[in-house]
Amino acid sequence: MTTTLTTQPQAPAPATQPHPATATTRPRTPRPRTAPGGPAGTRPRGAAGTHPRTAPAPRALPPHTVFAERLLAVLSGERPVHWMLGHTVGEAYEQLVLLAPRTPLRSLGPRPVLRRCSAQVHEGRTTVEAFATIATGPRVRAMAFRLERGADQRWRCAAVELDDLGTGGRRP
Repeated sequence: MTTTLTTQPQAPAPATQPHPATATTRPRTPRPRTAPGGPAGTRPRGAAGTHPRTAPAPRALPPHTVFAERLLAVLSGERPVHWMLGHTVGEAYEQLVLLAPRTPLRSLGPRPVLRRCSAQVHEGRTTVEAFATIATGPRVRAMAFRLERGADQRWRCAAVELDDLGTGGRRP
């Protein structure tokens, strides 16, 4: 038994041709607006099956570490001393003005890096005495500073000492 296939004649092409870019695409239907990443439950899971919304927020650094980085930036010459104006109280700003130009952290060698920063909390958690070790190439230096929490709950530096330079006003 033989089967014969017959084809229907095609309809003639329309007189006006559509734009080439739209000739091969389907008509667009508006998509519902959803949050980035698609509707709820369609986002890819992160590492070890955790969902991005349940991942813990990055921890904020403790205030003594933040101030150690800020003081290092000023004492190494990376930032000007007046950058600490709103972050100091008492004689700390004058100590920085005296320490910054003569500190060995301003050398042309490798950039100083904060290695370690520790603190001791005192007086009802309103005062912190901290120390930091700073590496400049093979050399390690020590820095000590005191933070006080003001009535506005902001931490401010109240005193600064840098290993053999002291507080700036004690030695010539």
